[in-house]
Amino acid sequence: MGIVWVSNLIKKFGNFTAVDNITFSVNKGEIFGFLGANGAGKSTTIRMLCGIITPTSGEGQVGGFDIMKESESIKQHIGYMSQKFSLYNDLKVEENINFYMGIYGVPKELKHERKEWVIAMTGLEEQRNLITRSLPTGWKQKLALGCALIHKPPIVFLDEPTSGVDPISRRNFWAFIKNLAKDGTTFFVTTHYMEEAEYCDNIALIFTGRIVAQGNPEELKARFASDMENPSLDEVFIRVMKMTGERAK
Repeated sequence: MGIVWVSNLIKKFGNFTAVDNITFSVNKGEIFGFLGANGAGKSTTIRMLCGIITPTSGEGQVGGFDIMKESESIKQHIGYMSQKFSLYNDLKVEENINFYMGIYGVPKELKHERKEWVIAMTGLEEQRNLITRSLPTGWKQKLALGCALIHKPPIVFLDEPTSGVDPISRRNFWAFIKNLAKDGTTFFVTTHYMEEAEYCDNIALIFTGRIVAQGNPEELKARFASDMENPSLDEVFIRVMKMTGERAK
């Protein structure tokens, strides 16, 4: 099994089933894309994996910790970045980093080293004393990711991390993620930008709470668009959605 895995995972809110019997596995050092439209069940799934809400049924682990019983241990061993970046705009760049070192319990003797590591990694040397509000969105995005990595977690969850970010910053962000994954960090990424799936090692496509396709980008193209010349994943997903809709009738 992978460093993240779930089996027959279900989450219900009253009579509404937000996540419906999903199963998948994520390997160490992988960028795993969890893709679907808004309201498909992506955020509910990531909240279960991060120990924020408890599943209704099913089983799974994150970094070796049980998602049903060890939510607090999971929180201590992961990084998390939301689409709103969770930064304090009135604080300076350094002050945001200091705050998150405290949140994640970075030992006092490591704080200076970790702060300099984040600033160098994100290229924020010249911005370190600026008020966060003054930063362009792309720089805020890098700062938020740096804060999520400050305690060097083995697994990082990114929930719609490029929402509202311009195309150039989005490409730069994904190049940044790819380099970090090469060093062994595992990334679980939710997005509704289908073209971003090309950056992922493996993908699961969720539709109305159910996973309707899984595999790496080339496998999905071969499986669902073998009759098309140089298909994009966007075209593949449109075809999968149409097939899924027809089966549901």
